[in-house]
Amino acid sequence: MEEGGKENGRTGERRFSETEVDKKTEASDNDDYQFLESPLSDELMDENFEEALASTDNGELDDGDDSDMDDFSDIAKYGIVEIAGDDSYGRKVIVISACKLPSNKELNHAKFLRYLMFTLDQFVENDYTLVYFHHGLNSKNKPSLGWLWAAYKAFDRKYKKNLKTLYLVHPTNFIRIVWQIFRPAISVKFGKKVMYVNYLHELKKHLHFEQLAIPKVVLDYDKQLQAVDKGSSTWFPNSPSSSSLHLPGPVYDTQQFRVSLSYIKEHNCGDPVPRVLKECIAYLDNDTALETEGIFRRSANTKILKTVQGLFDEGKPVNFEDYNDIHVPAVIIKSFLRELQEPLLTFDLYDDIISFQETELEWTEKLSVAKSLMLQRLPEDNYQLLKYVVGFLVKVIECSDLNKMTASNLAIVFGPNLVWSHSHQASLSSITHINHFTEFLLKNHDLIFTK
Repeated sequence: MEEGGKENGRTGERRFSETEVDKKTEASDNDDYQFLESPLSDELMDENFEEALASTDNGELDDGDDSDMDDFSDIAKYGIVEIAGDDSYGRKVIVISACKLPSNKELNHAKFLRYLMFTLDQFVENDYTLVYFHHGLNSKNKPSLGWLWAAYKAFDRKYKKNLKTLYLVHPTNFIRIVWQIFRPAISVKFGKKVMYVNYLHELKKHLHFEQLAIPKVVLDYDKQLQAVDKGSSTWFPNSPSSSSLHLPGPVYDTQQFRVSLSYIKEHNCGDPVPRVLKECIAYLDNDTALETEGIFRRSANTKILKTVQGLFDEGKPVNFEDYNDIHVPAVIIKSFLRELQEPLLTFDLYDDIISFQETELEWTEKLSVAKSLMLQRLPEDNYQLLKYVVGFLVKVIECSDLNKMTASNLAIVFGPNLVWSHSHQASLSSITHINHFTEFLLKNHDLIFTK
């Protein structure tokens, strides 16, 4: 990449390399890559950075109280860290919103770091993406630089290895300066994973907006920024909520993605199992694919994925041999499930699935509840398709000694693609419950899917 960065066509997307962050932080009026400034930027830069770094020790991470290390309800209630489905490449998306950080007087930062690490621990074995909404950070809720440095050191290679992209949304000079100070400890490889995003619409090509549930204050701030730029049109509608964003209607009778299951059945000779799943599973149903380590964990080339999705939507033939990548059909399966207009396990069952783990029932009683949900309350078409998918996932589990995809690991990957709330956003607690229910289905499939 050339020094100074490149703009990506119309979006003005900016990607920075380490040679760029090595520049002086003083930005001139004609600096093409000056960070957008928040009114609070000067207020955020009141810390003596050098002194903070010099004084950093393990105390930044030690709150002196280990009695409730595993109880993060007091942290989770703020919704600072949330799960937002998969990105366009089939990778799990984790969102961190600075605007949801409470006052430093209220937040135990040492425990917050443990909570953040605990959240990431659920996903770091798979490819994943981080989105950080910077707007909303201020002098009252800003963590100390010493804490940021200690936190960076705490996130070892395990967390960085499978992180594919870190989107820093609405960056200010505060981020520029912090980045430059941390630069000596940041590898070139990690630096290339960071993407600076000045406007929300720049995320559109990489993420599913309807899943992000962007905080209202961030949406409003983005509108203000775009209003200043007379040459750009406002991409977001007037509604204050990202939930107002809707997917376009079907273009083809053969469309497979972003439509309802009833639409697929209507145009598939009454069969609720879509062509895309039949062909993807048929291609993967062999020893070579089933024994591939990390199947369903890895992402695939985005251009290939979009090409394949387009072929399926248009009803054209798809030859997976042309792409020579087992992970392409694997990601396509997850994308299809996640892009259904309503989750396969339906919105109606969401609350029951969330409460399933909380019930103090014996295994036999839990089995009875799960059977009731699947056999009596889940619509018949959804049941037939779920049974079809689970039947294949069981074959994947049977090869887990080679592919490392146990029932628990598959539940982490597939759970959030089988059920989500109307808001699309999920807390760590809800994701844990969803994964628990999914794992129970996989482990007891022969006793649950009996019709």
